[in-house]
This record gives sequence, structure tokens and C-alpha cells, in this order.
Amino acid sequence: MDIRQIDDEYSVTGQISVEDLDAIKAMGFRSIVCHRPDFEEAGQPQFETIAARARELGLSITHIPVGPMGVTPEAVSGMVDALDDFERPMLGYCRSGARSTNVYQQTRSIRN
Repeated sequence: MDIRQIDDEYSVTGQISVEDLDAIKAMGFRSIVCHRPDFEEAGQPQFETIAARARELGLSITHIPVGPMGVTPEAVSGMVDALDDFERPMLGYCRSGARSTNVYQQTRSIRN
């Protein structure tokens, strides 16, 4: 994993695996947001597979997919809800971390 800290509350990374979740928990993350649509790429772990293990570990997790159309108002609204409802620090992930960064930055601009 290449985890990049955006601020004290939020970090991003590329696609994670079920096997990464124990390390994510050990790093102190309390919640996860997936911004990658299911079936985007062959062999990609599906959200529910990741979510099931995350929940077993006591991590809050939600799926706010950002597809080829880019960050939508619905994605921003979902991210606002996640930031309101979930404990931090929070880890966002997608294929590379770029969409997770973009949706967070847009969310912050409307929340401030």
C-alpha cells in the first residue's frame, strides 16, 4: 500500500485487498471509504468482500463509487455523510488514490 496523508483526518491509497485490512487497522484507521466502482477491472476485489472483513475488524466502511463521469454531486453528498457519520482517521481508496483525493477536496470546499 502507498498510503498518502491528505490531512490529520484523511488519507488515500490505491486498491486495497482483504489481506491489507489488518495492517490498516493496526495503523490506527477507524473508517474506510471505497471510491472505486465494482467490476472496473478484471481481478479487482469487490467492495462487499473488503467490507465484510473490515466490519469483522470493527472498521466502519462505505461505498461511494466515482466512475468515468468523475466526481458527481451524489458522490460529494455521500462523502459529506461519511465524514459526518464515521470516526477518523479515515482511509479512502480507489484504483490509484486520485478519485479518493478529488472527492475529499471537493467535499472540504463545500464544508468550509
